[in-house]
Amino acid sequence: MQLLLIHVAGLLYVICALLPAQQRKVVAIGTLLAWVLHGVSLAAAVIAPDHLRLGFAVMLSAALWMSVGAYWFENRNMSVDGLRRMVLPAAALTIVLPIIFPGTEIPFAGKPPLFSWHIVLSTLAYGCLTIAAFHVVLMAVQESRLHPLTQSGGRRGWLLLAIDDLPPLLTMERLLFRMIALGFALLTLTVISGMFFSELLFGKPFRWEHKTVFTVLSWLLFGVLLAGRHWRGWRGRTALTFTLTGFATLLLAYVGSRFVLEVVLHRGIT
Repeated sequence: MQLLLIHVAGLLYVICALLPAQQRKVVAIGTLLAWVLHGVSLAAAVIAPDHLRLGFAVMLSAALWMSVGAYWFENRNMSVDGLRRMVLPAAALTIVLPIIFPGTEIPFAGKPPLFSWHIVLSTLAYGCLTIAAFHVVLMAVQESRLHPLTQSGGRRGWLLLAIDDLPPLLTMERLLFRMIALGFALLTLTVISGMFFSELLFGKPFRWEHKTVFTVLSWLLFGVLLAGRHWRGWRGRTALTFTLTGFATLLLAYVGSRFVLEVVLHRGIT
């Protein structure tokens, strides 16, 4: 049943990514259905009565699931249809990863009752900042088209088709910083809850491992970006650099380190 859900959701993602922007209602319904099926298959892969199954593939898939949900919600209030040409194909690819790389089991035994909420918070933070990363890439292409020397004729690529379905650049910028602010708030809660559970489980608030160092570094980068935006009016290339660097650092914090441990070194989650 899980494989069937994955196949149907992946196919719907691809179809909705390829449909023209004029089919707005069909895209909205198809994307919502794919998102629900994706969520059900993800829950089946992760949640068991006495344990969670986590790994880099699950976190990637969950982040893209969150990104699809954020795109669908934003597109109802304001046309950001261009995002689907990046987000939906990526979701279609990552939805199959938990089957190929199932991760390892984390038993509930010996864990605090609210431990699962730390997992939920971290997943929400990853998802919110993932959609921000997609967003800033589209903004960079959108900005480049404002300069005559960067415009080209002839055949139009996938990204350029996406750009045509986006709101003005200033509106995109406001949406970007709104998503970054939400992602930063969720990441802050993730760091705080991580310190709390680390103290309970290991007797110290910080374990100086790759996951902790990269998460805190990413948190600092996004914090500096928001402070710079508020006090110095940062935007454009500065926002792009900080957003992509912060996202890449966050990706290394869990997905990168888990990939090395699970796939390269064949070790479980600690």
